[in-house]
Amino acid sequence: MVVVGLGNPGPRYAFTRHNVGFLFLDFLKNKDWKTEKYFAWNKINLAGNEVALVKPLTYMNLSGLAMPHVLKFFSASLDDIIVVYDDVSLKLGKIRIRKKGSDGGHNGMKSIIQALGTQEIKRIRVGIGDKPEGMDLVNFVLGEFSDEEWIILNKVFEVMKEALEVILVEGIEKAMSIYNSLEVRA
Repeated sequence: MVVVGLGNPGPRYAFTRHNVGFLFLDFLKNKDWKTEKYFAWNKINLAGNEVALVKPLTYMNLSGLAMPHVLKFFSASLDDIIVVYDDVSLKLGKIRIRKKGSDGGHNGMKSIIQALGTQEIKRIRVGIGDKPEGMDLVNFVLGEFSDEEWIILNKVFEVMKEALEVILVEGIEKAMSIYNSLEVRA
């Protein structure tokens, strides 16, 4: 399995809502990232399986540029990939696991779908909550989590790790049936 977490490289974006994919990968393995031209990567063992972790370094809206290189580097097929990214239409504390689907208005996922020529890409969408009324969407997603939100997010990351283990051992349908209805609270 290759888990591709979406985000923007660099310290300016490190702890923003839009970087939830990168943040989850750092939760799984926060040291010793190796760098290729288009992505940073690492490997972990999860449920007895070697899992590659990948952060595209092409910036969020061009995430797809890295994907052909990721597939080639890891000798992976589309079926080996699962993409993790933020979703403003989901409440903080919720995740949605899907086998396929549209980009849902997410530019990083849109870029990946265009680059790979298919919507049949497994994904975990991570709720970051709806933007406050009157706030610009860009400012919201490029804003940082509050201390209270971090408490929830760290619990969400624990749940996501469990979900990945279920996907590896029992399949994505089983993970969807367990985790898509859960809500993590502080």
